[in-house]
Amino acid sequence: MAQTIAVIGGGVIGGGWAARFLLMGWDVQVFDPDPDAARKVHAVIDNARRSLPGLSDVALPPEGVLRFCDTISEAVFGAVWIQESVPERLALKRKVFQIVQEFCAPDAVIASSTSGFRPSQLQGCATRPAQIIVAHPFNPVYLLPLVELVPGAANAPDFVDKAAAVLTGIGMHPLRIHAEIDAHIADRLLEAVWREALWLVNDGIATTAEIDDAIRYGFGLRWAQMGLFETYRIAGGEAGMRHFIEQFGPCLKWPWTKLTDVPELTGTLIDRIADQSDAQSGALSIRELERIRDDNLVTILRGLKARDWGAGALLNAHDRRVEGAVALPDDLRQPIPTLARAVPLDWTDYNGHMTEARYLDAFGEATDRMMLLIGCDADYIAAGRSFFTAETHIRHLDEAHAGTVIRIDTQILAGAGKKMHLFHRMYAGDRLLATGEHMLIHVSLDTRRACDPTLALAETLARVAAAHAALPRPQGAGKAVGARG
Repeated sequence: MAQTIAVIGGGVIGGGWAARFLLMGWDVQVFDPDPDAARKVHAVIDNARRSLPGLSDVALPPEGVLRFCDTISEAVFGAVWIQESVPERLALKRKVFQIVQEFCAPDAVIASSTSGFRPSQLQGCATRPAQIIVAHPFNPVYLLPLVELVPGAANAPDFVDKAAAVLTGIGMHPLRIHAEIDAHIADRLLEAVWREALWLVNDGIATTAEIDDAIRYGFGLRWAQMGLFETYRIAGGEAGMRHFIEQFGPCLKWPWTKLTDVPELTGTLIDRIADQSDAQSGALSIRELERIRDDNLVTILRGLKARDWGAGALLNAHDRRVEGAVALPDDLRQPIPTLARAVPLDWTDYNGHMTEARYLDAFGEATDRMMLLIGCDADYIAAGRSFFTAETHIRHLDEAHAGTVIRIDTQILAGAGKKMHLFHRMYAGDRLLATGEHMLIHVSLDTRRACDPTLALAETLARVAAAHAALPRPQGAGKAVGARG
């Protein structure tokens, strides 16, 4: 049974929370007095449906149920997690918490998305202060994994552990902050860069576009996968961080920055920044910019995922949690599910559908899964045996687009001796998208030549092949290119 989250405030951040929880299988109940809230939240969720599933190489849980509520009391009913994302006004947040605590379960987590207030400030006037904690995310919440989890003195350690477990369970990285401080960690760093950027524009040194170029073409790429200190450790060469600090530390005393001051935000400066920003990207709508941002983030995150590094390692760990144990089904009288996932953004081409190479990619993953299911796992391969693909035939029958949830069912047409003959069917729902027929040969990795499999693997393969022999022969099996059937 799906768990329930209440989202109080359906703006950009609240909508992002709703999208992430919803796509991770939670039921979501939203309250926002804005009459246009439903439209705005649905727009964010549409973006998330298009992009978030592409970060996973396994199927996400079935999407939860989204409901918009007329009152806070209705929204928090049955919720085990309550995410407050109302405007950054302390009096307003405290009032919301008072209403929430009047109607919510006493053991529910009440988390605030605040970017600046400390937990102790939010807990003032609360009926149950120990129930309120800061969980500060970053936009877009449905793609970026970081959430600053900031407890106060009133929060018990087991309560913080429970909150961290929920956030980890929806694919996020809860960064526990051990002491209260205004604006937590990340926004204090961002504020420092923002202040300096304002001075550079104010003093006519750089435009908004030039500052953005300095970040996105330079250190921003390093920060995306290593952060600040690890980047500087490498900058120190073989001598490491100590050498870097010794070499560049004196620069900190030079008058390079104006971080202790900020230019007055006069009408003139505001107009200059706004005009430059409009010239930089005003030709694109916010929705177009959001989609460009999401496409770029997915590409970066999937690249990190392929390297199992940084945020990519988090995504891989989450895939493993979602996927669970890998084993043959008890009933072998049907084709075996070997792949279930969404089509990522980077799997599509200029025609807007999945590239032909990615069909092979998907069928290759399905083949790997079948190998794993019959016993050709990492240990088996490490012992010097595996399967090589000798022949492949793919039929492209229908289109798949970014975000399409595909599944592959696999039938073993033959499995004896050194050969394994597979037939994959790729579906979107009940719609057949493609078939892939593959002949594999069992080989010795020492000689790179065909050899017999181990007795255990051969028996498992033969058992599945015998069960599948009773199935109808798939349409298209054994056909050459151009032949119909």
